[in-house]
Amino acid sequence: MGGFFTGRTLTGIGRDLRAGRESARGLVARVLESVDKDLNAFVTLDAEGAETAARWADEELASGVDRGPLHGVPVAVKDIVDVAGLPTGMGSGHFAGYVAEADAACVTMLRDAGAVIVGKTGTQEFAFGGSGDVSVNGAVRNPHDRERMSGGSSSGSAVAVAAGMVPLAIGTDTGGSVRIPSAFCGIAGFKPPHGVIPTDGVFPLSRSLDHVGVLAATAEDCRLAYHALTGPAEAVPSLLDGSSGGGDRAGATPYGRVAWIEPPACDPEVERRVRALFPDAPSERIDFAGLRQVFLAIEYSEAYDVHAERVAEAPGRYQPATLARLEGAGRMPGWRLVRALRERDRYAEEIAGLLDRYDLLAMPTMPIPAPRIGATEVGLGPLTALLVSLTSPWNVLGLPALSVPAGTVPADGGGGELPVGAQLVTRRGAESLLFTAAEHLAR
Repeated sequence: MGGFFTGRTLTGIGRDLRAGRESARGLVARVLESVDKDLNAFVTLDAEGAETAARWADEELASGVDRGPLHGVPVAVKDIVDVAGLPTGMGSGHFAGYVAEADAACVTMLRDAGAVIVGKTGTQEFAFGGSGDVSVNGAVRNPHDRERMSGGSSSGSAVAVAAGMVPLAIGTDTGGSVRIPSAFCGIAGFKPPHGVIPTDGVFPLSRSLDHVGVLAATAEDCRLAYHALTGPAEAVPSLLDGSSGGGDRAGATPYGRVAWIEPPACDPEVERRVRALFPDAPSERIDFAGLRQVFLAIEYSEAYDVHAERVAEAPGRYQPATLARLEGAGRMPGWRLVRALRERDRYAEEIAGLLDRYDLLAMPTMPIPAPRIGATEVGLGPLTALLVSLTSPWNVLGLPALSVPAGTVPADGGGGELPVGAQLVTRRGAESLLFTAAEHLAR
């Protein structure tokens, strides 16, 4: 399943570019050669635009202008994010033929960092779902088993990275849409704190839950991309002044004190595999069920606000599963949103208290390995609920969360192994802890 970029890091690519062993134009050619159409990761390739941008990147590097670790690096962008001159289809018949006039803010940031945009990647319709198989463009397939879900909604971005077509991709995350496909496809996915990477020019799903995130083969590459876009994360005083992460306290590690968050429902093999990475972490519980209700009330209310007119005027242009979810959202009473906003404040205080006692919270990213395409139920219950069960709380609270590869487990029904992910969460402003922890885990 490996493409040209499999096993290559942003650091290594950058070193080769600056030493003249690679050129940005050559890397663009490698992307075009590596595209596996059967996986359905890309919906648009921009060969001409990418070659022009790559030529400029090469000329800048040759003249001594160096924009940092993304300079000359090919990047794919999720198809709900505007790239000037390219279609933004959102995986829906509603936007067939629509071409963006301007770059989204995050795309401008990529260009300013010297990145080369090579194309747009497939998404669940309007990013409203975590399976990756509901789109006018068809299912995006998991490179580890093409009959299984890639996860969504940033499905094409994850598959393009996992299959080695590109070293880096941009996704969005409203309830787990960067982390879900990262876990299913065996790569790293990072959701920054809410609002750090602007969502201007990104088609909204739920404005108070939407995040822009990055997907790469490793957490270190996610860190380099995040810092290139936003600047280095702030130092974390609790680790620098010795008040955290030291001594013989339960859960203490070289990267801080870690709590294991008990998942409410999880495949035993997945839980065993991820828990083994944190053998000394004390167990804590949070109210996943209550947080899910808060998440649903906010997401459904805000999503219906975006789509109400389209649902009324042209329901037939939606995929049936998307339309059913939106019609259900339209029936949600207003008091649910009022209560959810009040409850969100209460949960924020509770989790802040937990993060006063611990530096990191650890849990599986997904409670199951990738199901088969088209599945709606698995052994643990309805798939829609399971897909966001462990990821959506961190959108509700706007906290930074990182999914990293945590090995593999046997596929159900035989047929090899499937990836699983470990999810790390910390307080806002402490993102550097996530990447430090991931570096230790990778060793």
